[in-house]
Amino acid sequence: MGMVRLQKYLAECGLGSRRKCEEFIGTGLVKVNGDIVTELGTKVDPLVDKIEFKDAIINLKPQKKVYLMLNKPIGYVTTVSDEKNRSTVMDLLKGINERIVPVGRLDMYTSGLLLFSNDGDFINKVTHPSHEIAKTYVVKTRGIPSEEDLEKLRSGVRIDDYVTSPAKVEVLLRDNTNNVARLKIEIHEGRNREVRKMVESVGLSTIALRREAIGNLTLEGVERGKWRYLTSDEVKQLIED
Repeated sequence: MGMVRLQKYLAECGLGSRRKCEEFIGTGLVKVNGDIVTELGTKVDPLVDKIEFKDAIINLKPQKKVYLMLNKPIGYVTTVSDEKNRSTVMDLLKGINERIVPVGRLDMYTSGLLLFSNDGDFINKVTHPSHEIAKTYVVKTRGIPSEEDLEKLRSGVRIDDYVTSPAKVEVLLRDNTNNVARLKIEIHEGRNREVRKMVESVGLSTIALRREAIGNLTLEGVERGKWRYLTSDEVKQLIED
């Protein structure tokens, strides 16, 4: 394999995107030959150097690139392991021999489309806002948004310490009797609990939230709690769009 940048090697081991692996290095979670390495760009020879992540030795094995989608139910946390022993999305993936990680995340009470891969570059492409891959959600709200509320959501609202990018917002249902609505919201960022916070910013609350699509990829044909591999065309389309 020869000399390779440490973050690239970690990404090829399936630990996450190169950007995420850079974070691992910067926070002192990676050792090379027994020494903590925090300098980005450090080169290693995986056949010679002893490389550890969280004190576990990493061995890069030839592995095929894996891309799959899960129809995530509520009640599962999006993590590889959970210190509180809660059910994780990995519990739903059976028969996968390669080490894969979630591509982005959905919170415990959000259902829908969740991708997994061991391809660090693919993970970065799908998750980083600069690539502007659309994520489409359907949210059921307590309260019915006014036209002014909808325009605020479309233009961008302030949540936490930032203003959201413009979003596409469509009303699918207005139920005045029960004071609920169903909205379709398309965003490109996907920060932590962003859709829930957007809804709250205009005085509504979230009853249910589901991610319906990433780019042109949808959950059609995938039952809740089930998964399938992506086709090569689907992977190519996500990367090249």
